[in-house]
Amino acid sequence: MDIIADILLAAGALGAGFYCLVLSRRLKRFNDLEKGVGGAVAVLSAQVDDLNKSLQSAQQVSDGSSKALQQLTGRAESVAQRLELMMASMHDIPEAETAPTSAAAADEDAAMAAALDAAAETQEEAKSSGLMFVRHNRSQNRVA
Repeated sequence: MDIIADILLAAGALGAGFYCLVLSRRLKRFNDLEKGVGGAVAVLSAQVDDLNKSLQSAQQVSDGSSKALQQLTGRAESVAQRLELMMASMHDIPEAETAPTSAAAADEDAAMAAALDAAAETQEEAKSSGLMFVRHNRSQNRVA
């Protein structure tokens, strides 16, 4: 009976040793830095570090933008106050009379009116004769 007990004890020890060997190999593959969970943890740790750095730089940029925006807002408020003062002071100034038109401007206005009258006559002729397209004679439309 002792021999059978010793054989069973040796078989159990060999089975436990083999089971430990299999578990050891699985644990090595699990913690492998290239393929296993260890690699994934290492990659995620590196990504967390990169994200922290980018977050800090984004915070610095936003702080700088906030300060610049505050400065611009302050300048805009001061300019708005000055404009309000200018507008208020403009109400105190009497309205200026309209300046008479010069002779050259009057001649130019008369020439434009004559050109518009000639164009209107041409359009009226085209409508009455039933033409779709009217050829404009440029020499007649030019007024010196």
